[in-house]
Amino acid sequence: MRILVLGAGGVGGYFGGRLVEKGEDVTFLVRSRRKQQIKKNGLVIRSVNGDFSFTPKIITKTDTVAPFDVVLFSTKAYHIEEAINDLKPFIGEKTVIIPLLNGIVHLSPLKQAFGSDKVIGGLCFIETTLNEDGDIVQTSVADRLVFGEIEQPDTDRIKQIADTFSGTKANFVLSDHIAQDMYHKYLIIAVVSGVTTLMRAPMGPIRESDGGQAFIQHLLEEITQIMKASGSPIADNIVEKHMQTIEELSYDMKSSMLRDMEKGLSIEGEHLQGYLLKLAKEFGVDASLLKVVYQNLKVYEKML
Repeated sequence: MRILVLGAGGVGGYFGGRLVEKGEDVTFLVRSRRKQQIKKNGLVIRSVNGDFSFTPKIITKTDTVAPFDVVLFSTKAYHIEEAINDLKPFIGEKTVIIPLLNGIVHLSPLKQAFGSDKVIGGLCFIETTLNEDGDIVQTSVADRLVFGEIEQPDTDRIKQIADTFSGTKANFVLSDHIAQDMYHKYLIIAVVSGVTTLMRAPMGPIRESDGGQAFIQHLLEEITQIMKASGSPIADNIVEKHMQTIEELSYDMKSSMLRDMEKGLSIEGEHLQGYLLKLAKEFGVDASLLKVVYQNLKVYEKML
């Protein structure tokens, strides 16, 4: 299958690179600045799971090539409209788009732009960043990409994609309940990004601080209540499961949102915590802790 990766940053560059490492046909759609950086240095993955460097096939939005079979859509949520426009020339009748964005609100514009039949579910768990040379740096072992059909789990195309993704050094996981997986990821990322940005600290010191565990759990319970009130497909025991996962996060683990704040970059607060607050208001759920988290993000954005 011909695979197009939108972007060559920490997420797209890593998972696309692992597919290249396996021997798959992967092209990266990048902006001009990133193209020049890659032409100079190549695409370099520095990972606790094994380093890999290569010269990737790259295109920009002005290039003319045949449509692709699969697209890994890995941009930030605040770039989604621009990314959709950049991607349109490379989408064919049978192209399958796998979004890897945080949150859930991106599904609507993607389906509207390309058609519901072309968009399946996707998410990833990985902690990566780009260094000053544009290398992808991964310091923790998690590198899981989960994908699946939203409506009909067992289709010929999803089997073909799963076969293409198999055998890589990263973990590509086919799910038959991807909608629930996406909401579970949304829940934990909203909590982890919320507390790390509010405290300006990695997870270890937050957990070990006096009252830290209770704060994390109260925020988790609050967002869970919002999701349940809005009819989201989350498991009844998800709070207990997520608290165990949070306890197992590495001491130095930082959310990507905190890393972006440390670099003075834009953040996805409106798409994550902001959307949850809209749901809380719509369904009459108290969200006092989430409001504090969101206010902190708005102050940061004001100071950019």
